[in-house]
Formats: sequence, C-alpha cells, structure tokens
Amino acid sequence: MTGEQAIAERGRQNTELAGMLDVAGDRGWQVEHVISACAGPSGRVTRVAFDTIVDPLIVAAEKGDYDGVLLMLHGAMVTEFCEDGEGEILNRIRAVIGPNLPIAVTLDPHANVTQNMCDKANILVSFTSYPHVDMRTTGRRAAELLHQTMQGEITPRTLCVRRPMLEEVNGGRTDIGPMIERHTIARAYETCRNIFAVSINGGFASSDILEVGPTVLVTYQGEDERPMMIANELADDIWNRRNEVINDYMSVQDAADIAAGWDISDGPLVIADYADNPGAGAYADSTALLASLLAANLTDACFGPLVDAKAVQVLSKSSVGEQVQISIGGNTAPDFGGGPITVDGKIMWQGAGLVMGDGPILGGLERDYGPTVVLRVGGMDILIVTIADQMRDLQQFRTFGIDPEKMRVVALKSMQHFRAAFEPIAGKIIVCDSGALCTTRYNLLPYKNVPRPIFPLDEI
Repeated sequence: MTGEQAIAERGRQNTELAGMLDVAGDRGWQVEHVISACAGPSGRVTRVAFDTIVDPLIVAAEKGDYDGVLLMLHGAMVTEFCEDGEGEILNRIRAVIGPNLPIAVTLDPHANVTQNMCDKANILVSFTSYPHVDMRTTGRRAAELLHQTMQGEITPRTLCVRRPMLEEVNGGRTDIGPMIERHTIARAYETCRNIFAVSINGGFASSDILEVGPTVLVTYQGEDERPMMIANELADDIWNRRNEVINDYMSVQDAADIAAGWDISDGPLVIADYADNPGAGAYADSTALLASLLAANLTDACFGPLVDAKAVQVLSKSSVGEQVQISIGGNTAPDFGGGPITVDGKIMWQGAGLVMGDGPILGGLERDYGPTVVLRVGGMDILIVTIADQMRDLQQFRTFGIDPEKMRVVALKSMQHFRAAFEPIAGKIIVCDSGALCTTRYNLLPYKNVPRPIFPLDEI
C-alpha cells in the first residue's frame, strides 16, 4: 500500500511505523513514507516482486532531499537472485544517497543478519519480544537514535557477531528461558556510554543461506573493543546453552491422547503445531495433527488455519448447513506433515476471510485469509482458508463463528506468536512437531547452502 494509506491503516497500532510517527510528531519531522508491503514467509521472492516494491524507494531517494532514512524490515528475505534481500535494498539505497546520509533499520529478531546489512546501515534495532508485542516501541527506539544522528549528536555504526548455529535453540522465545536473562543484560549494557542498542536475533533456520543463524548486534560509537566484548558475551551464551531446550515437542499421537482426556473445566487445551507454522514458511496444509485429533473423536474442538484453496473453492459451491464429503489438506508437500485426508462434514460458515484483530499483536490490524470455510467434522470445527496466516489473535477464530474460549481443545498452526492471545484463556498449552516443513528435526531438511559444520546438523 502507498505511504499515506499505510499511515491511515497502521499508524496507530502495534507497528514500527506507528513508533516512527510517534517520534516524528515529538521531534517535528517532515515524513515521507513511500510504501508498506508485507508477506508471510514462503519461497524466494521473485525479481519482479522485489523490484516492484523497492523501485518506489529508489525513485523517492533520487528525488528527495532527506536528513535520514528509516527502513522497517524483517531481516530474513531471500530472493531468487540473491541470498540477502534486505542487504540488496540497502545496497540500492546507498548507491543513490551516498555513504554519509544516516540509515536506521528495524528488524524482526528472527532476522538472519548479514555483514552487508551492518556495513550499509548505521543503526539496526530488533524487537526484544517473541511474541512480538514491542514493534511500536522498537520503531520509537530506532527513530530516536536516527534523530540524534541527524542532529549530529551521535555517529553510530553497528557490529555483528554470530556462532555456527541454524538458530537459537529455543527459537528466540522471550517469555521463558535464557532469552530473559540475555535481554536483561542487553538492556543494562544500553545504559553504558556510547552503547545505543544491543539486539539479540534468534535467526531463521528456514533459510538455506550462507549467513544463517543467531546474531548479536551492537549499535555504538567510538572504539570497537567494548561493543565487541558485549556481543561476544551474549553470543557465547547462546552457543554454550545450545542444548537447553525449553520446548517439549510432542508427537501428534501424544497430543491427541492428551486431548482425548482433557477436562474442559480446566480451560481449553491449546495445541500448537510448531512445524506447520505459516509464519515460518510452512505451507500450513499438513494433516498429521488433524488426522490424529479426528481419530480421537473429540468434541468441542477447533483446528486452524488449514490452507487449502482448492477445497475452499469446492466447498463454496455448497451452502451453509449442507453435508459434504471432501479431501482436504496435504497438497503441497505430503512427505512433510501428511497428505490429503477425506472427511465427511457440515459447512458451518463460508465467505470472505477478513479479520480485524483485537489482541496484543494484531489489535486494530486487518488480516485477510481470502475465501474461507468452516467445516464441522464430528465434534471439530476446521477453519479452511485460501491465504496462509499463522494464528495470533482470538479473532482469527471468532470472526468465523468459533469461540476458542468455549472449546475444550483448540489446535492451531503457530510457533510462539499465538501465546500472546491464547495463553490467557488456556488451561494448558502443548506444542507438537507434526513433521511439516518447519520441523525442528533439521536433519530431515535438504540444506545445501548453509555453512558446514553447523549446529545441530553437525557435532561441533
């Protein structure tokens, strides 16, 4: 969407854009926001798509007379022509604005940060929470540092250190585990003179690239010795604690067994399919968990989202209330998470999949599942959608007539973001590995480009 439209739709929510606008108002900036675009992790970004999004930035840079640039990026983009999408954006902008105009960048902590990104940007600041509930705060932090740079008060640069790992062993969780202590240390170091930001990135293991994995960034000015010590201290902790796993990944059968005996009086049992999370690049159409739950003959249960555009199209030819038999799921990569299953069910809801979130992450933000159907199979309501989007908000069920608070079992496709909205209603949360594309059993995945040796593929 264009800059003005993005400001209207996203400028007051939990977004980096909103944080930047907060600072712009306080500091009297004149802002030109060029473009906002987003997509869930998937395959490599095509050159046409990349150029379509980036070209307006270059045109604006060529025409404008700016004091600074702030980019709100993810950090793990891979294109069909290069491994470092964000680095390529920075290369193109630097080629126009020259070496001296300051650039600040916000990042998702699942960024695979490259050396080129640090060379081309002065300031890099990552979210500090996973689930990401501090996106607006991060926008403010980066914008404030950019303001100080534009005013000539500081002259920042950013260094990066990494360890030979595919990702931080717990995926960067900040609600429990070692990341809590690391971020406490990072915030303390940020109070030191000339240390402006310390960012801890868990990495993005779904990217088969050379510069993959967890990184620690320090944005600073002055001598390198102290910032490098800080970065190495935190990176060493990530490496030394690489075997401390806090997630207990159940099999789909074990998850189904627990679901079968769950007492609703304790609150809903929430089952997260970690491996089929579309927010990490999985196809969200695996059926292994769904098949196990259906075999358990659950009542008062829901499941979603299952991405199957073909099934939605077929079901849309029938009416709400009709009984149908249909094959669902498992179309994309049946070897990862299970193939299609045939079910008999009743159509409970159908229509456009527009959702307005109201939770900690998606509050006030709209998401679009595309054409959507709810199919009740036995005692389970299955949310079948056209466009992949991981479960992060209760409204992603409620919009379609499913109230997760009243369910005995809620099964969803997400790794961690779901916790912000679902943990408050859950009697218990369990996480399973269905064997889908984002399985933590990395030895099952056909890596070709990551450096070797690397943990956990190799014993190092």
